Amino acid sequence: MPLSEHEQRVLEQMEQALYAEDPRFATSLVGKSEARARRRRAALGLVIALVGLGMVVLAVTMHQIWVGGLGFAAMVFGGVWAMTSPRTKGATLGTVDAQGNVTLHAKSGGASRKQASGKGPKPGLMDRFEERWDKRREEGPF
Repeated sequence: MPLSEHEQRVLEQMEQALYAEDPRFATSLVGKSEARARRRRAALGLVIALVGLGMVVLAVTMHQIWVGGLGFAAMVFGGVWAMTSPRTKGATLGTVDAQGNVTLHAKSGGASRKQASGKGPKPGLMDRFEERWDKRREEGPF
């Protein structure tokens, strides 16, 4: 039985939240079909880049600058195609209420990660740098 549109949205948001919280664990759960699609995309990008390289070599031998330009563009496109995943949109976190309405939350800096109880996740490297900087500014020059 296929999922409804609402259930698909909720499932996608849960997946994005998992990627945002623990990317290493989330990538270990990637299905075989998605991993196969990534390999296929990388292979296609590599082939496009190699064809572009061949066009650049051909342009050098034929003394045709425009063929070299097209070949270079193909190389760049193939490399970008191979390195990016099909889903390039960022993770948007949200909550679902009892009625099934989705409320999306805007991305913000480290302020949203900190909890009032102090039992939140460990601060990141940039958070620690900012805390040290603020502490030094409060203490004065010496």
